Amino acid sequence: MPSEPLRIVYAGTPEFAVPALQALIDSPHEVVAVYTQPDRPAGRGRKLRASPVKQLALAHDLPVEQPTSLRDEQAQAHLADLRPDLMVVAAYGLILPKAVLETPRLGCINIHASLLPRWRGAAPIQRAILAGDRETGVTIMQMDEGLDTGAMLLKRALPIAEDDTAASLHDRLAVLGAEALMEALPGIMDGSLEAIPQNEAEATYAAKLDKAEARIDWQQPAEHIARQVRAFNPWPVAQAELDGQPLRIWEARAVDCPAQAEPGTVVAESAEGIDVAAGEGCLRITRLQLPGGKQLPAATFLNGRSLAGKRLQ
Repeated sequence: MPSEPLRIVYAGTPEFAVPALQALIDSPHEVVAVYTQPDRPAGRGRKLRASPVKQLALAHDLPVEQPTSLRDEQAQAHLADLRPDLMVVAAYGLILPKAVLETPRLGCINIHASLLPRWRGAAPIQRAILAGDRETGVTIMQMDEGLDTGAMLLKRALPIAEDDTAASLHDRLAVLGAEALMEALPGIMDGSLEAIPQNEAEATYAAKLDKAEARIDWQQPAEHIARQVRAFNPWPVAQAELDGQPLRIWEARAVDCPAQAEPGTVVAESAEGIDVAAGEGCLRITRLQLPGGKQLPAATFLNGRSLAGKRLQ
């Protein structure tokens, strides 16, 4: 790596963006400012809460900027005054207009949680699980004015385990993203890292999650429902209806069904889980939650009640 460290502006907001910022803090490079979303109301008291990235930045006495938009000329002028060599973006949440993209000497790069051009957009981790993909990964890409359409600088793949949830996959990808960033920086600095254009014909779009998607359709195959459960953990959480009450399903897997039954019918229950007939096979629920209650392992849940023969909607 050349001896002159880079002046880097970092832009990110959620937990996914924390490992990469920590890696830059631990590196020889200078993080001259951290951009993150404005504080949002959170929790029961709806008090303003700083983003995970802001919390890390403040812990290391880094300057924090929280503009509501980067289209403002004053915000753009302030960014230019920082004289950044490079802007590193990870799940920031604001659009970077052309003037911002052109401000850093080496441009702006993004840490994206998929193997582009597959799963451009807001929810690549969840969409990969829902689709039954066997692997995913991170892409370090040169940003342009499109939605995750820029040329790819470096890709690192990661297998998706059969029990991976969006939460567990998120955490592994966040760490991989930090590693990929540090691997890419020397080649970005000396210009040796080739920027490869994406194949538009292979592009898929990872639409933002909608709460309505979490409602289980028991006519679907159990394999499909199990992917739903994994993809929507920790949000918005797969949901069915039991005796008119919402039942949140946190963990489940597809199993063979012992007998034919109407989809949604509880056909077996044991310490291993609650088996519900689906359009094909059974869904074995292993962790669930009723309104106002805690998440419970199925064995604990069954200590207080039986669901045998009941129909989930």
